Amino acid sequence: MSAAKIIAVGIWLTLMPMLAGGWATTAKAQGAEDDSSFATQRLALQVSVDDEAVMRSALEIAANVSRFYSDQAEEIDIRIVVFGLGMPMLRPEMSPVMDRLKAFDQSMPNVSFAACGNTLDSLERAEGARPEIVEYADVVEAGVAELMRLDQAGYTIVKP
Repeated sequence: MSAAKIIAVGIWLTLMPMLAGGWATTAKAQGAEDDSSFATQRLALQVSVDDEAVMRSALEIAANVSRFYSDQAEEIDIRIVVFGLGMPMLRPEMSPVMDRLKAFDQSMPNVSFAACGNTLDSLERAEGARPEIVEYADVVEAGVAELMRLDQAGYTIVKP
């Protein structure tokens, strides 16, 4: 065998695994991209202060992000978790964003609300009766624990 053939075979044997690996990586990357197009994006917004600007910001972020992904033909699941001093947001008699909440309930099925049960228990003790919250909010045992659960489920947590 000539020296040129030996060198050519050596180069071929050296490059073959790299070329095969590159092709496999490309196929994997393309497959991952294809799979992600079917994934639902997930966003959790935290409202834990009695500040109308924060409440409005959370709703505006939810609307903007929902519109963005809708324009991209992608699904998004948005959960607004309300606890602590933010609970007036979900109380119909005192919510500064009640009209906007009603609009969300009617027109944005991908946005849900979670009210902290611990906060509601504390308010019940302080006020003598359990406060009424909007009917479309789910009561979870603990708002912070709900955020932790959502984080573990792949949600991006944002605090406006």
